[in-house]
Amino acid sequence: MSVKKFSDYLSLERAYSKHTVMAYIRDIEMFQKFLNKEHEKIELQEVGYSEIRQWIVQLVNDGKSNKTVNRKISSLNSYYKFLLKIDALKLNPLKQHKALKVAKKVQLPFSREELQTVLNNSIKIIDFESARDQLMVELFYATGIRRIELVNIKLIDIDFKNQQLKILGKRNKERYIPIITSLINSIDLYLKYRSDLPTIIDADNLFLTKKGLKVYEMLVYRIINKYFSVVSSKIKCSPHVLRHSFATHLLNEGADLNAVKELLGHTSLAATQVYTHNSIEELKKVYANTHPRNRT
Repeated sequence: MSVKKFSDYLSLERAYSKHTVMAYIRDIEMFQKFLNKEHEKIELQEVGYSEIRQWIVQLVNDGKSNKTVNRKISSLNSYYKFLLKIDALKLNPLKQHKALKVAKKVQLPFSREELQTVLNNSIKIIDFESARDQLMVELFYATGIRRIELVNIKLIDIDFKNQQLKILGKRNKERYIPIITSLINSIDLYLKYRSDLPTIIDADNLFLTKKGLKVYEMLVYRIINKYFSVVSSKIKCSPHVLRHSFATHLLNEGADLNAVKELLGHTSLAATQVYTHNSIEELKKVYANTHPRNRT
């Protein structure tokens, strides 16, 4: 029953997405299965750190990455904190736990050349789907929004007069993002093609399939991957890389870190600072190419 209560807590009080809640519950259920197999008649509320450590060892031996293990333990830690909150537990067995070390990976953004190739040459606007795909690419790069945020944009969220877009972010937090004139023109063009669809079922949503239904996250991923995998050698060609490109290119042009933080919908600067690594690499490149002492 407490796991069900935890699920409700994440959904209702913390306003986590359905996908996120399912991930939390899946991790907890996986640990429960481990307990059922390795330790008879022991409940989640009764375990000590030794049982959790055994699970960690098994996960590592099974080939799980440190990042994956940390995520699963984080889910379990959130569950135990919830049990403390509702007085169903007196001591969190993970209180002294330290996360496994994870090597930091700097994800490279798309280059300006790659973006220009897709925006100017790869997509020929001849019908509804091509106009939609073009707008998706432009919107990701011009606003830095998340994939789920793009999926959930409604027509009413677009303020053409003030040239801004209302975005519903994580935990239902709203933010407003300015939209440039060229993007507004692309929205107008897409809406003209959209109005010619024979059937529109999810009329409130901006982005639709050709059947008039609201687009879904995997479709958005496939669209972005379709165009960028042709022009880029990067292994990962996803909407998130476009978000990364938006932030990195703004910072490279001298944008204020706090301003980029607000545009991305981050709650802390620490989350935004991951994008500064590429800006530093850009500075190193400029320095190496222009500093008098580096010329031979």
